[in-house]
Amino acid sequence: MSHEHEYVSNTSKIWKVFGILSLVTIIEVILGILKPESLHFTNFMGMNLLNWIFYALTVYKAYYIVYSFMHMEGEKTALRYAVVLPVIFLVLYLLFILLTEGNYIYGVFKNSTIKWNF
Repeated sequence: MSHEHEYVSNTSKIWKVFGILSLVTIIEVILGILKPESLHFTNFMGMNLLNWIFYALTVYKAYYIVYSFMHMEGEKTALRYAVVLPVIFLVLYLLFILLTEGNYIYGVFKNSTIKWNF
């Protein structure tokens, strides 16, 4: 029994992943520098639209990193979702909790006699 394995170059895949992640990061940096008023001053569900775009791009990058570097593209769809969806759910849940609690604490300090001492 011969166990030969044909060599497959992953150079093009590496450059594709690098290009996609770089493009998303460049978009994030440009939006962060320019802060378009149409996005920055438009509120959606208690937060400006620009922040929602940042969160969406960050979750996309996290998914794509898991998809590429954990070699999930060759797996069945059910396994991919079993690995990725719980993480995305937990990240979004953590984001919701942090934003809700942060908004509450901000309201307490803004509307009460307690002064900002930090």
